[in-house]
Amino acid sequence: MSSESVRPTALQPSSSGRSWLRQHRADLTVGLDHLSASFDRIEAWGQDLAERLVSGHRLLVAGNGGSAAEAQHLTAELVGRFEDERIPLAAIALHAETSSLSAIVNDYGQDEMFARQVAAHGRPGDVLLCLSTSGASANVLVAARRARELGITTWALTGQAPNPLAALCDDALTVPSASTSAVQEIHLVVAHSLCAVLDAHIAGSSARTRRPGSQRSRSRTAGARA
Repeated sequence: MSSESVRPTALQPSSSGRSWLRQHRADLTVGLDHLSASFDRIEAWGQDLAERLVSGHRLLVAGNGGSAAEAQHLTAELVGRFEDERIPLAAIALHAETSSLSAIVNDYGQDEMFARQVAAHGRPGDVLLCLSTSGASANVLVAARRARELGITTWALTGQAPNPLAALCDDALTVPSASTSAVQEIHLVVAHSLCAVLDAHIAGSSARTRRPGSQRSRSRTAGARA
């Protein structure tokens, strides 16, 4: 046996892997182009959400599997922070409370796993964001119906339209990418875009209220003089 060291051979991507990556890149481009064309909706959602959350309302987010991971990613950005410092905001990923989730599924069935939590945590003026790549997840549809019954605003993030969830919710952003993985990755871009818009809106509102001559500034000055 030779005493010379053997340098490991670098692994080469398989042709099928390269083919998948090319297709995935094209699929992501389709989704991102659609997102850019739909940015007015994302901007409206982000500004609306900023106003609601600063006023004391909550964001509830529901999704299964990869969509559940996206839901928890978004709520972490809101309760914590995105890029810049700001106040913590009330946001709950409904799949994450495992004791409640398992109790609900055990006692009421899988279709109620999000809806019962919506009834417990949600109030009129809150927002339920529903994530589903297919737009047909039964438990998410039940949650959206329950939210609407309770006066909670419903938004959907889905894959290709038409689909039942997009039709059911008050507003929807659909992604025309063909693969589930591309849709999920575009949904993450949507989540980050929402955070960017929301943060900018909160920062702008804070700057306006600190400006000399604003109503809140005058109130603070009057209080200091009293």
